[in-house]
Order: sequence, then C-alpha cells, then structure tokens
Amino acid sequence: MQSVELHTHSSLSYDGRDPVELLLEQASAVGLDALAVTDHDEIDASLRAAELAPEYGLVGIPGMEVTCAAGHVLALGIQEAIPTHLPFDETLDRIRDQGGLAVVPHPFQESRHGVLEHISKAELATADAIEVYNSRLLTGRSNRQAERFARREGLPMTAGSDAHIAEMVGQAVTNVDTDERSADAILDAIREGKTTVEGKRTPWRISFRQAAGGAKRRVKNGIADLLQ
Repeated sequence: MQSVELHTHSSLSYDGRDPVELLLEQASAVGLDALAVTDHDEIDASLRAAELAPEYGLVGIPGMEVTCAAGHVLALGIQEAIPTHLPFDETLDRIRDQGGLAVVPHPFQESRHGVLEHISKAELATADAIEVYNSRLLTGRSNRQAERFARREGLPMTAGSDAHIAEMVGQAVTNVDTDERSADAILDAIREGKTTVEGKRTPWRISFRQAAGGAKRRVKNGIADLLQ
C-alpha cells in the first residue's frame, strides 16, 4: 500500500508559494510514499519534482492541473503540458494520448472551477477517476457529493490536499494498493480502483492565507507582465 499525495502546487503556479524542494521535504517528513506536483497549466516544476523525488525517498508523479473549457482536470503521468481551454472530452483524450490519468478535482464546487457548471454528469463519468476528498473545501458537502457520484458510477476515487503551501502537503492522501514503488504502478492501480482515501480539512485560516497570497502574487505577476 502506497500513501500518495496527488494534488499540490509549487511556486510555478500563479497561486502557489513554495519551490518543489520544500514540497518534497514535507512529503517525506509526513511519511508519504509518492508526490504529484500539479501546477496550474504548468508542468516544468512537476517534472523537476519527479526527477528529484528519489533523493527524498519518494516516487515522483509528473502532472499538472489543466484549465479546460469546463474547469479543472488533473493530468497525472504526463511528460508534456496539455493545452488549456480545450473542451472537456478533448482534454481527457490529450491526457490519455500521453498515457496519463485524467482525474477531476472538486467537480461539484463550481466556485473553484469545478467542471459540473459546464458539463453533464454523464460527461463527468467519462473521467478516469474522481477526487472525492479535497482538503480546501470549507464544508464537506461537495466532497460527499463527489463520493456519492463516484460510487454510483463505479469510478476510482482519489484525495488531494490541494496544497498551495508546503505545510499543507499530506493533509489528504490516496492510499493505493500496490507494492511496486513506481509512478506507472501507482497510476495503474488507481485506474483499477484500488484506492482508499483519507484526509482532514485545511484550517480555514490557512485556506484564507493561501487565497490571499495567491491573489497578491497574481497582481504582482500581472504588473510585471505589463512592465515587460
């Protein structure tokens, strides 16, 4: 059984704070087996994290959080960035073309780019897996909706901390039933539904701090872009 963190953001994300080294240090410190850095529409830091992961005793899973036309999709196990703002079904196809796993995070929370604002539940059911526990939800309602949907449709279930600062890595983990310590083995086991999830909610003060920090960085980056 591997304890895996599948949803984190580094400083390469517009709303992330820390370099991948700090995310890896935290993942190792809390006893995780594997880590995926899933920056918004960026993959370079994730590829670096996957390369460095063995130095921290971890399996590195490359990936990103893609902004498609419907909302956010986690692309795990890819090596090249997926283009943004494609239709939901095409985004899933592009991920699978690279041998990757398409996981839909927080699908029922439309305020955070959950896809159900723009697609049907039948379309959602075409994903490879559903994130049924996201630590950054202020209430558990959306998580419960996601879990009920995944169980009803027989879809694999994952969890993710959605950490935007290193301290929150490991708040929610996916326990993956495989003895092989490799990214491919972990993703294959998720595809087969060999998972259980566990986690705790990110304290609201930290969620607020992460959101405020992200907004500040977006303004700063916007000003820098205008000055170029």
